[in-house]
Amino acid sequence: MSGWRALMVRQVMSADVRHSTFPVHPAPAQSFFERLAELAARIEFRRVDSEAEREAVFRLRYRAYAREGTIAPNASGRFWDPYDDSENAYLLGLYIDGELASSLRLHIASWEFPNFPSLEVFPDVLQPLLDAGNVVIDSTRFVADETLSRVHRGLPYITLRPCMLAAEYFRADHCLAAVRKEHQGFYRRAFNHQVICESRPYPQLAKPISLMTLHFQSAAAGLYQRYPFFHSTDCERRKLFEPARGPAINHRVADVQEPKQGPYALSLNSAQRN
Repeated sequence: MSGWRALMVRQVMSADVRHSTFPVHPAPAQSFFERLAELAARIEFRRVDSEAEREAVFRLRYRAYAREGTIAPNASGRFWDPYDDSENAYLLGLYIDGELASSLRLHIASWEFPNFPSLEVFPDVLQPLLDAGNVVIDSTRFVADETLSRVHRGLPYITLRPCMLAAEYFRADHCLAAVRKEHQGFYRRAFNHQVICESRPYPQLAKPISLMTLHFQSAAAGLYQRYPFFHSTDCERRKLFEPARGPAINHRVADVQEPKQGPYALSLNSAQRN
């Protein structure tokens, strides 16, 4: 069991349990974090690299986007775009009991390696960030299985956890979210993302997309306190992101001194270089 899973399970199991001869009353409803702790033990994050895994993700995408009327139906039943094959792209799958439950695509971008979807749509907003030397995590193609998302209400929170792992591993400054206007409230309430550009037409999608960002260095401590399951180990991050994709990104990671302890040291190291 990985470190973050063990942490969540220990929090639940640490409650004092007493036996009684009195009639047993119904247990109180589980808290949000207790449900996440139970779900955590059944979850596996994986990089989607094999053809079979990629095909499953593209079909999950198609079902999700077609269901919401964001793309037109097609005969292939799959939704793919050229950014899936970018050198700095990570296609990730979240599996519950071995079943693909959700997926997310991350691009790790910098001024040295600026190939990522949101830059194509919001160049006036994002190019200055790259020119200033920022590292950006661009999260797109966030989809979930309809049935499993109804059963597991915490699935969106856990699906976005790799954004935190990526921000730690690559010493990122900004975590972007390209989302429809009706989804802004979730990102603002859950993670304190801020809108930096209102909706614009987006390639291949029928509905416009807005751009939000989270400044990782200033938000990390609060997010770890609010969502303990966001914590990760160095081993977990390496398993998900190594070998790092893209020559500029490899160079970036190799040149940054590894922090000695704690998840927040990463933010401090990143802040010192600005």
